[in-house]
Amino acid sequence: MSITGELVTETFAYDGGRRVTAYVPPGAPEAVVFAGDGQLVPQWAAVLEAAADVPPTMVVGTHRAADETLRLHEYSPDFDPERFAAHEEFFVHDVPRWARSRFGLALPAERTAVFGVSAGGELALAVALRHPDLYGAVFCASPGAGFRPSAPLPTTLPRAYLVAGTSEPFFRENATRWAVALHDAGGDVVMTERSGSHGGAFWSEELPLMVRWAFGR
Repeated sequence: MSITGELVTETFAYDGGRRVTAYVPPGAPEAVVFAGDGQLVPQWAAVLEAAADVPPTMVVGTHRAADETLRLHEYSPDFDPERFAAHEEFFVHDVPRWARSRFGLALPAERTAVFGVSAGGELALAVALRHPDLYGAVFCASPGAGFRPSAPLPTTLPRAYLVAGTSEPFFRENATRWAVALHDAGGDVVMTERSGSHGGAFWSEELPLMVRWAFGR
């Protein structure tokens, strides 16, 4: 499926050369979604363009480390806190600063979300909970279990939309655990189950539903 917007990729100095890919919608962005796994997520822009009642949304994806262990250490704060903190600084500050400079993007937290799938879902939850002043919403699909809710959660919480597949019980359990914890802490939470297994089409198909829920016209 082709897109009418534009994909822009730039390489940063972080970690010896880390790429970031941004999907720029054909209309002026009314919302922005930051994401890990940037080789993958911006390519899903076609489903955003095809969806009805979804505002023009920029997607900025930070590419993951080639080594899966390093990816997990960057995405989950509990494995290697120092590695996570370095990536967090890059993801939370350097990449949005580039988006502002490169695209003139200046949207408030209420129009900003962070999105992730699998281990990237852990990253999304971690940075959203640490920076609710920057991300008004978190979109999380099939999170891993390396990062789990701990009590008490922050008093200021982003809105949260979680999804998992009916054929991935381990990840569905992780998503449900987070949904319950965030709800019990007073958060605005949606938890959805879709037919599918880990990495299924429901990951990309859910993105416009998440955007509509958080930023609908």
